Amino acid sequence: MATINSKSSKFGGKLNLTSHVKYEHLIAGISGGVTSTLILHPLDLIKIRFAVNDGRTTTVPQYSSLSSAFSTILRQEGFRGLYKGVTPNIWGSGSSWGLYFMFYNTIKTFIQGGNATQPLGPTLHMLAAAESGALTLVLTNPIWVVKTRLCLQYGAETSSCKATQYRGMVDALAQIYRNEGVRGLYRGFVPGILGVSHGALQFMTYEEMKNYYNTYRKLPIDTKLATSEYLAFAAISKLIAAAATYPYQVIRARLQDHHLNYTGSWDCIKQTWRYERMRGFYKGLVPYLVHVTPNICMVMLIWEKLTN
Repeated sequence: MATINSKSSKFGGKLNLTSHVKYEHLIAGISGGVTSTLILHPLDLIKIRFAVNDGRTTTVPQYSSLSSAFSTILRQEGFRGLYKGVTPNIWGSGSSWGLYFMFYNTIKTFIQGGNATQPLGPTLHMLAAAESGALTLVLTNPIWVVKTRLCLQYGAETSSCKATQYRGMVDALAQIYRNEGVRGLYRGFVPGILGVSHGALQFMTYEEMKNYYNTYRKLPIDTKLATSEYLAFAAISKLIAAAATYPYQVIRARLQDHHLNYTGSWDCIKQTWRYERMRGFYKGLVPYLVHVTPNICMVMLIWEKLTN
């Protein structure tokens, strides 16, 4: 806090955050999010379906492996089945990455007092990333609820399944609000807030690796890197964050699934542990890693290149 206060004194003691807003970070984030989503959405869809499969809900398809999921979806739902939920995913990824990068750069630059060569250290990097993640989630959670539900429409639902059918993103938003209120649009928000630690850990690792690398080379910490170096640091930071925080994504997806019924986050955690043990908290991890590793590499590279 002392660090932040000392920086704010340079602006007459006022929290003049708006002077640090750079909209190119918003554009870069949107570009990266949309591009990666269009290419990698099928893997995201499969990850969600694995994550919500608790082994006790008989009305949902069962997949034995990543290749089995691909072939089953293609056979039963066609190519369009692999892109269910892509519209809210594009909106969600584009807006989330755009807002996240804009908030993150604004907060980070404010803490640095406008001096990009000023190192923050792990704690302040995590603080900036966590604040950015929380702000972004507040604005985008309804889009992620819609995306999850559209991804979990399995074609012709069985007659025993009473789940609501949605015709698209707008229809889903309207039906969820009409039937469940604002609370329905913010399902999974609590584990999502806990999941802010994922982004915080990832960005702290990414920034610290870049800073350490440039310091090792005896260069200013804001020195631009080669494409291969950005890709390597992005992949490593994402793998570290995923290994540490993945279970929150399973809980969040299950709370947002309209085929399942939990009273809250703690109930979901207890039932997952009771019936599936630790393995249940890591369902969908393989397609998730296959999806997010190239995803984060594309997003971070586009961000770094467009904000040079």
